[in-house]
Amino acid sequence: MPNFSQLFAGFGTIKAGVIGDLMLDTYLWGHVERISPEAPVPVVTLDSREYRIGGAGNVALNLAVLDAKVTTLSVLGRDADGETLEGLLENRGVNVTYHVKTNKARVMGRNQQMMRLDSETVRDLTSKEEDELLGHVRRYLESEQPQVMIFEDYNKGVLTDRVIRETLALCREYEVITAVDPKRKNFFSYEGVTIFKPNLKEVREGLNILLEEVNLPALERVHGMLAKKIGHGISFITLSEKGVFYHEGARAAIISSHVRNIADVSGAGDTVIAVAALVYAKTRDAGLMAEVANIAGGLVCEEVGTAAISKERLLEECKVLLGD
Repeated sequence: MPNFSQLFAGFGTIKAGVIGDLMLDTYLWGHVERISPEAPVPVVTLDSREYRIGGAGNVALNLAVLDAKVTTLSVLGRDADGETLEGLLENRGVNVTYHVKTNKARVMGRNQQMMRLDSETVRDLTSKEEDELLGHVRRYLESEQPQVMIFEDYNKGVLTDRVIRETLALCREYEVITAVDPKRKNFFSYEGVTIFKPNLKEVREGLNILLEEVNLPALERVHGMLAKKIGHGISFITLSEKGVFYHEGARAAIISSHVRNIADVSGAGDTVIAVAALVYAKTRDAGLMAEVANIAGGLVCEEVGTAAISKERLLEECKVLLGD
């Protein structure tokens, strides 16, 4: 294992792009004292409102708190939600200059307390919007010369098949590492991606298999099936409470999860892909990538709601669990 203090200090040298669906999470905090006389529902008295960065923005936030130089590439609406989200990202040091602005698409707003309310436009980008976004991608790669690009897909329409394939081609042209947290719709569009990080449920659905036994031989077969379809470099599959699996070249292993007091799994996948991409971009070591990302995913599950990892706590856990 490396000197983790040196490794974490080096994260500040990494430039990382995040392309995908940005979200604005709205949390309404209140209390209930009575039932409505109009319908059998509770009356919530609103105490406060909180806005948080969600979706692909949470991946960017995780990278930013680890001191990486982060840029988001996406499509936002010309509305208050879009302005609020860009402000939150900028306040955390994220570069938002490569966003496409449109009157036809909106940032997703999510309110999670007693119920969930979604306000969003879910449709694929138009060809014009794709052209604009891909133009931003090329300009970003040319001017910033990042080490890694992360695709974060929430099936909201930004990552169309064309955007995925052409962005991957551009990243290969500029020799940029690519990592993806895929969704079912475009599961097999990521041909040639460096790091392919689905969860176990997404693997089962994508390959249409049962996978009743989750062990190393079974997961190695899964890697082979995925490799035949997308020709990627590294399989990195999260296994929920069982930990994570990785396969690169002749190396493969299941890394068990560490005992945690789980409070909320929201955003855990965002943290895992962010940490994995950052560690791999810095070290080119898939085993170390899996070990550190596994710890990060467990840590963030101890927080309520969508939250970013703590750099200091992750560093300390790596020293304790993996040795310095």
